Amino acid sequence: MTDWKANARTPAEVVAAVASGQRVFVHGGCATPSALLDTLCDGTRTDLTDVQLYHLHLEGGAPFAEASQARTFFSNSLFTGGNLRAAVAEGRADFVPVFLSDIPDLFRTRRIPLDVALIQLSPPDRHGMCTLGTSVDAALAAADSATIVLAEINAQMPRTSGASAFPLSRVTAYCATDRPLHEHTRGEETAVDAAIGALIADLVEDGSTLQLGIGAIPDAVLSRLGNKNDLGVHTEMFSDGLVPLIERGNVTNRYKRIHRGRTVTSFVAGTRRLFDFIDDNHAVEFHPCDRTNDTALIRENPKAVAINSALEIDLTGQVCADSIGHRIYSGIGGQMDFIRGAALSEGGKPIIALPATAARGTISRITGELKPGAGVVTTRGHVHWVVTEYGAVDLHGLGLRQRGQALISIAHPDMRGELRRTLAGLRHFTAS
Repeated sequence: MTDWKANARTPAEVVAAVASGQRVFVHGGCATPSALLDTLCDGTRTDLTDVQLYHLHLEGGAPFAEASQARTFFSNSLFTGGNLRAAVAEGRADFVPVFLSDIPDLFRTRRIPLDVALIQLSPPDRHGMCTLGTSVDAALAAADSATIVLAEINAQMPRTSGASAFPLSRVTAYCATDRPLHEHTRGEETAVDAAIGALIADLVEDGSTLQLGIGAIPDAVLSRLGNKNDLGVHTEMFSDGLVPLIERGNVTNRYKRIHRGRTVTSFVAGTRRLFDFIDDNHAVEFHPCDRTNDTALIRENPKAVAINSALEIDLTGQVCADSIGHRIYSGIGGQMDFIRGAALSEGGKPIIALPATAARGTISRITGELKPGAGVVTTRGHVHWVVTEYGAVDLHGLGLRQRGQALISIAHPDMRGELRRTLAGLRHFTAS
């Protein structure tokens, strides 16, 4: 194609297309289009008011959420990251509780009618096709649905396969950059992470199809799967920890029934090592989150193992994963999509994993009742395996008394006595 860079504009010229009162989608994760977002929020556009932003977790800063921007922007996060928690708690932003699998339809049906999509793309190929790079998730539906598409085309954005392509001809205006993507680095593994990771790894059989998220526990699991064979991956996201398993041949995807032979994801979060791995890699396919998180598809893959985290769980098995009381911490995401899909999979294992305590060991995450305002992301009817550093229990088919006793068995030893007394009071029997 002709030299596309000749038509590039400055970030300021690109975001000049945003008008007051519009609904604007912002591409998320490592694909956050910071060159455009930062320019939009730098104070130059003094004419803007009441711009409604919709997004999932964003990497980098969130200048639109500053108190000084209250008249100009209002954030509606569909999954709240650390850079938005304070703004949501203080009422300068809001949170939309929704399954990740339902978000694309909000845009396509115009339940949330988008005027503008701010996205980051890889450079176009000779056919004029860019890709959405590291995050397809809800971004494809947003870009397809928005009236105006404004893009940062970044030379360092990897070209990704699957349903990631987006035509340059559909972009209203764009700037050209050559900057490192936002990275998500791994922390040091703790003894608790290691213990939980080992217990979950023992539950993973050869030929299992994995779904796992980001964080210390998924990384601890991945690092302990080197003795497994013919694993598959059908997940909403993955990070650097999966790459060695693919490179060493532990992941083959040969027994999957959906997208056999390919690792399937909706987005990735990690470092340059990961970005280089997915670049032009046709064995890794990116699909919108209404496909990766479709329970009907998840269940088709054999031995689906879904590994998801929680903030707390009560003695009946209700799982809170999106808030600490009324304070929004993250979001619903894809937990229910995969927990249910894995439960319906032949030989599947839905797993909730969490450390037994919080606040440096002073608070039990297994509790008699959830905090007031806590969001139940996975209901007690959907929960199966629960894992802490003290053990793994399967609650499926257990009565309220039995499941309470099972959960107490994997609570911190110092907390078990009080939990037994609480359970006895709730279920009307004598605590032993």
